[in-house]
Amino acid sequence: MADNDQTDDLEPGYEQGRDDRDDRDDNPYELDQKAVARIIHAVDNDDREALLAEMEPLHAADIADLLEQVNAFDRRRLLELYGKEFDGDILSELDESIREEVISILHPEVLADAVRDLDSDDVVDLVEDLEDHQQEAILEVLEDSDRVAVQQSLTYPEYSAGRLMQREVVMAPEHWNVGEAIDFLRNQDDLPEQFYHVTLVDPRLRPVGNVTLGKLMASRREVLLSSIVEETFHVIPVTQDEEDVAYAFNQYHLISAPVVDADERLVGVITIDDAMVVLDEEHEEDILRLAGVSDESSLSDKVIDTTKRRFPWLAVNLVTAILASLVIAMFEETIAQFVALAVLMPIVASMGGNAGTQSLTVAVRAIATKDLTGANVWRVIRRECLVGLVNGVIFAVVMGIVGVIWFGGPELGYVIAAAMVINLVVAGLAGTVIPVVLDRMGIDPALASGAFVTTVTDVVGFFAFLGLAAMVLL
Repeated sequence: MADNDQTDDLEPGYEQGRDDRDDRDDNPYELDQKAVARIIHAVDNDDREALLAEMEPLHAADIADLLEQVNAFDRRRLLELYGKEFDGDILSELDESIREEVISILHPEVLADAVRDLDSDDVVDLVEDLEDHQQEAILEVLEDSDRVAVQQSLTYPEYSAGRLMQREVVMAPEHWNVGEAIDFLRNQDDLPEQFYHVTLVDPRLRPVGNVTLGKLMASRREVLLSSIVEETFHVIPVTQDEEDVAYAFNQYHLISAPVVDADERLVGVITIDDAMVVLDEEHEEDILRLAGVSDESSLSDKVIDTTKRRFPWLAVNLVTAILASLVIAMFEETIAQFVALAVLMPIVASMGGNAGTQSLTVAVRAIATKDLTGANVWRVIRRECLVGLVNGVIFAVVMGIVGVIWFGGPELGYVIAAAMVINLVVAGLAGTVIPVVLDRMGIDPALASGAFVTTVTDVVGFFAFLGLAAMVLL
C-alpha cells in the first residue's frame, strides 16, 4: 500500500517521462516520437512556453533532425514560434536540401544572432551553396574581420582544405615556454570555443609543431613548448582535396592539423569533427552512387526533383537489360524447345549479379580508402576469382541436383551447374576489374561500375547458360 500511495503522489508527468525513457532505451539516439508529437501539439496551440520547454533539452543535431522530419507547413510554423531561441549550430546540422528554406523563414535578426555564434568554417559551409542574395544577407551580419575571413575561404576551390578549415587558430612562437603560453591564453578574450592544440610557428608564421592541451597543462611553467610537441605532425596545403584531408586524419589518427598557403604560412586549422563529416559524406556518396542514386538525394526532396535524378540511371539500366534480352533472343529456338530453360535463366543471372555486387562493393570501398593499389590489385583480382570459383562449384552442385530432381534428367543439371561456375567467376573478375579500370580512367568507380558489372553478369550468364544448353540438349 505504501508503494501505491507514493506512486499516487508523484507528479503527473513522471509516468509519461518514464515511458518516454523506456521507448528511447531501444533506440537511444533516435528522436523521441512522443516528444515530436508534443512539439507539434504546442505549435498547433501556439503555445510558445510549451514549445520552449520541449525544445530546451534537445541537442542542435536533434532539432535539425526534427526540422527535416516534419512537413514544410509545420516546419514554418515551428520556426516562427521558436523565434530568437534558434541557435546557429542548428543551421550547421541541417541537411542542405532544407537549409536554404529554413534560412528564408528565419527573421533577419534571428538569423544574424545565429550566424554570429558560428565558427568561420561553419559559416563557409553554410553560405557556399546559397544564392548570392542569401550569401550577402548572412555576410552583412558578420563582423568585418569574420566577413573577410569567410570571403577569403570562399575563394579557395570547392571541396578543398581552404573551404573546410576554420580561421580561428591558437598559435604561439616556437621559443615560448609553458608559462608564457598559459599566460597568453588566459589573457585572450576571443579563443575558439573548442580547440585541441597550440600550434607552434616560426618567425615567418610557418607551423613547426603541435602541443596538446593535456601536455601543456601537465608541464611545469619553465618547460619549453618545443620540447613537448607531438610526434605526429602533418601540415595540410590549403588547396588539398578534402577527401585526402579526411583520409589523413583517419590514417594518422589526427585530432587537428594546421593549414598552410602556397608560402607555407599558417592560415587556418582543420579539426577532427570536420574531417569526420567529410568521411561520412564520402561513405554516403559511395552508397548512393552504387545504387545509381544521386548523392544530392534527400528524404525531403520533391517528387519531381527525385524523379529527374533517378531517371538517367533507370535509362542506363534499360539499355543494359535490352543487351541481355538480345542475348536471350539469339537462343529463341532453344528456349522454345526446352521451356525449362526460361524457368532457370533468372537463377543464373541473379546469382551472378549478386556475386558481382559483392566484389564491386569491396573493390570500390578499398579504392576509396586507398587500400587497393597497383601493388596488390592482381592479388585481389585473383582472390575474387577464386572466391567466385569456390562459390560457383558449391552452388553448381546444389543447382545440378535441383535440375535433375526438378526436370528428371541429368543433362539440364550439368548445364546450369557449368553456367553457374562460369558466371560467378566472371562476376568476381568484373566486380574487381571494372572499378579499378574506371578509377585509372579518372571516372568515379562508385558512380559507373554498377551498370557495367550488371551488364557483364547478365550477358555472360545468359550466354553461358543458353549456349551450353544449345550444345548439350539439341
